[in-house]
Amino acid sequence: MNRLCAIAVFFLAVICDVAQGVAQVDQTSTRAAPAWATRTLRAGMIGTDTSHVPAFAEILRSHPEWKINLVAAFKGGSPDIPASANRVEGFARTAHEKFGVELVESIDALLAKVDVVLLISVDGRAHLAQVTPVLKAGKPVFIDKPLAASLEDVDRIIQLGKQTGTPFFSSSSTRFRPGVSRLRDSPGVGRVTKVQATYPLNRLEFHPDLFYYGIHGVEALYAVMGTGCGAVSRRIEGDADITTCTWKDGRVGTYHGTLKPAPQVPLLRVWGERGTTDAVGDGNYEEMLRAIAEFFHTGRTPFDVAETIEIFEFMTAADLSKARNGAAVPLAEVRK
Repeated sequence: MNRLCAIAVFFLAVICDVAQGVAQVDQTSTRAAPAWATRTLRAGMIGTDTSHVPAFAEILRSHPEWKINLVAAFKGGSPDIPASANRVEGFARTAHEKFGVELVESIDALLAKVDVVLLISVDGRAHLAQVTPVLKAGKPVFIDKPLAASLEDVDRIIQLGKQTGTPFFSSSSTRFRPGVSRLRDSPGVGRVTKVQATYPLNRLEFHPDLFYYGIHGVEALYAVMGTGCGAVSRRIEGDADITTCTWKDGRVGTYHGTLKPAPQVPLLRVWGERGTTDAVGDGNYEEMLRAIAEFFHTGRTPFDVAETIEIFEFMTAADLSKARNGAAVPLAEVRK
């Protein structure tokens, strides 16, 4: 009798698990499509050397209402960067085996199969060459951070986008973290006097110091401050690499790059005449992927490219300030 009861309990548990799974699938599949998702778009990835490959693929699969189907990928990869060379095959295999993504041998082969492109190669040096055929083919493209590994390549990509009339944008996910837009639109502290972004500073070979990981903090800073930085100065203070600029309206913006593991601190802190307020750094890529999906459907970028340009001018000037022992470097000096 006890055995029969145990069997009955087992099958009841299985039935409940199946029912729960069906309910979850139904919930996913019955989400209403947003107004901007008017047709199904085939998406392709360039670069399988980053953990963004499975993360992005999982999010897109869990949101069929966005109508972005990931169908193909080109591996890419940079043999002289271990962070790329050691991961490109593994993430390519995951994309193919877990998500059913077809692996193709060239970017041209990819472009023949897709409507839109996610360029997510780790190495910013490769981005100009990789995005050129995409822009010339007129395929809307999101370029993962960093947009490029030099300010010169940033300018070339932007000019090519203008020449071809192909929409693109590039961003760190920190711009889309919870609370960031609130701090820009309505921080609730009266007139803002200072904004500080805090994020680890990890460097990547062949890239200016802030381009690879510092950009996360700088992007969050600009998401609140907007454009208008005058001159950048950079110093090392204890376990922090600190880059500061006074904006033209008198606000002070700082990127506080942590060099060692530190206690949890806010991604952003805003000082104003009536106190301070914070935005945490927690979050995944979901809000950024939603913005990318909307961009793919509409061709409208979620923010002005002028912010992207100034972000790279800020980081380039920070490198010069470091080389000059902390002397202030006007953005006008690096600006074309």
